[in-house]
Amino acid sequence: QVQLVQSGGGSVQAGGSLRLSCSASGATLSNYFMGWFRQPRGKEREFVAAIRWNGGSTYHADSVQGRFFISRDNDAVYLQMNMLKPEDTAVYFCAAKRHFSDAHYYAIREYADWGQGTQVTVSL
Repeated sequence: QVQLVQSGGGSVQAGGSLRLSCSASGATLSNYFMGWFRQPRGKEREFVAAIRWNGGSTYHADSVQGRFFISRDNDAVYLQMNMLKPEDTAVYFCAAKRHFSDAHYYAIREYADWGQGTQVTVSL
């Protein structure tokens, strides 16, 4: 079990950029397969991006492909969000996967530990 702490987010106009960070309190994330999810108001939580524990593979949802980029170092996982759209408005969560493998990286059930969430608001 790992306690995840998020930072970043906020409000931006369409076309702008934001960067989210996720670190572990009192621990390292280096052994975890990590993901980012988001939950628009009134909708279900959805997969955004994921990255293997060693950074060797990354995955992005079709809706953010080419605009959002997940990355990591020994201390944190990041989500760089470019060309933001109003439909990207949501609460964003980082999460640590239960297992090392890439299997079902998009599935919420695969993730055991979650960050506190951070609001991203994109206006026209």
